[in-house]
Amino acid sequence: MRYNIVSYFLGEGFRNLLKNKKSTISCLGVMCVTMLMFGLFYSIGKNINHMVEEIESEQGMQVFIVTEATQDEIDEVGEKIRKINGVNQVTPVSQEEAYNQMKERLGERQSLMEGLEPSIFKSSYLVTLTDLTLNSSVQNEINALENIDKITSSNETINKLSVIGKWIRIITGGILVILIIISVFIISNTIKLTVHARRKEISIMKYVGATNSFIRSPFIVEGIIIGLLSSIISVLLVSGLYNLVANKITMAEFDLGVTVLGLGDILTQIIVVYALLGMGIGIVGSSISMRKYLDV
Repeated sequence: MRYNIVSYFLGEGFRNLLKNKKSTISCLGVMCVTMLMFGLFYSIGKNINHMVEEIESEQGMQVFIVTEATQDEIDEVGEKIRKINGVNQVTPVSQEEAYNQMKERLGERQSLMEGLEPSIFKSSYLVTLTDLTLNSSVQNEINALENIDKITSSNETINKLSVIGKWIRIITGGILVILIIISVFIISNTIKLTVHARRKEISIMKYVGATNSFIRSPFIVEGIIIGLLSSIISVLLVSGLYNLVANKITMAEFDLGVTVLGLGDILTQIIVVYALLGMGIGIVGSSISMRKYLDV
């Protein structure tokens, strides 16, 4: 008996979708666009948080040496940095090591390094401090040395990324709210067309004793189906775009050595978020559309 009821609800839900093909397609289109926008900012936000965590794990600064410097000059710079007050540890990073580190960060995407040589990277020193409050003074002393190309400071980057991350989270939250409002409105109006066309049938069902829950269920199933279809399409689009962009961004690696998350690192989260959003919006939208025809 329970199986027959479930089959009935599913059958009615799909039948309603096919009856209003144009409305269903427009509904799917709008939901996919809004979900795509949400997925874009969600992915950016996750990567900002990842970069902050990655940089925080390597507190300090990275000192890059000019490419014209000889090995003796590079070694001399390292010795002078070690003598600066406030410096805790100085770790040399050769061009070869920088090249290998990049390959490790790329993981399965090492093919992006084909044709590149270690010479494209600069020799550098990773410098950690005994006290982060000495960051500015230590940088000033290092900048005064010869053969210094530039210095990248983790602390400065963390502050900038934190501000960016904050705004990304605000924008993402705003987009999520807009997504929910627009999608609920569209789904409710799409289902209203079906409800209006079957208003006489609904009245007869109520007269013969059908409960509101029984009458409402096929339309809720319809809303859930629309939400899930939108989620599946959006996941496929976001995955393809993210994979394409992530590979290109990785090649434009920042001097700080921060990396973007791979698709596999965020795909599960995106699927779960989209599925919950799709089903939730579908249920709310379909419930709203039924209020006029049922005694709720």
